[in-house]
Amino acid sequence: MRTLLASVFLISACACSPSSAPATTAPAVSSMPAYSYEVVATYPHDPKAFTQGLQFADGILYETTGQEGESWVRKVDLASGAVQLQHDLADEIFGEGMVIWGDEIVTITWRSQKGFVFDKATLAPKREWTYAGEGWGLTADDTRIFMSDGTSQIRIIDPSTLQEISRIDVKMNGKPVDQLNELEYIKGEIWANVFQSDRIARIDPATGEVKGIIYLGGLLKPDERRGADVLNGIAYDKAGDRIFVTGKYWPKLFEIRVKDPTAPASP
Repeated sequence: MRTLLASVFLISACACSPSSAPATTAPAVSSMPAYSYEVVATYPHDPKAFTQGLQFADGILYETTGQEGESWVRKVDLASGAVQLQHDLADEIFGEGMVIWGDEIVTITWRSQKGFVFDKATLAPKREWTYAGEGWGLTADDTRIFMSDGTSQIRIIDPSTLQEISRIDVKMNGKPVDQLNELEYIKGEIWANVFQSDRIARIDPATGEVKGIIYLGGLLKPDERRGADVLNGIAYDKAGDRIFVTGKYWPKLFEIRVKDPTAPASP
């Protein structure tokens, strides 16, 4: 997902390219609830990591990255940012999102139309799986895996077969929302980074309706944005009820607390 056109959803007052400075307040345009945030804690993040997938489990941060020759699966110590274990993908592979399912890590790739399954403990590769089209992000609830592909649809994948079951049409105020990127399942909702923006869409998986927008402009200081790319990466610590976010080539990872809506977001 290196050279993609932004959708109508992104062409708004707070949309920003990777090189532009974000606004610091949420806009008021429509009736869609807009959530602001506060930073609870800040942690180091590898500025060479083109973050595609992020998950926190058993006290460990798991991360997958993209770009040919720079795609890997990692276990990372949250506090220090130190890499505990890493598996490098083949140089021709452009890695994408990941999800932990049981004692395995399921991953996808951008345009190779295949994903990989790794042992969660050792990161040893176990097998491959295939799908049509592009792969962007993954997450899961207790029974299903959800997969984004850059469109306004989220695929539902059977974890036992890794075959597609159905799709969710994602809409906000009756309009499709595309460019859905990294995903995280949080308290009954699918949270999705919207590519090339500082926004996270909160999606009802039962209806596909966007229930609100979290606006994360201003996380990085202007000097920290040099060399950084877009916001991408959401991880939820269910045991500690903590939310972590970061971005591609970002030098920091943030624990945030989402605040009640103070202004509506634009469609």
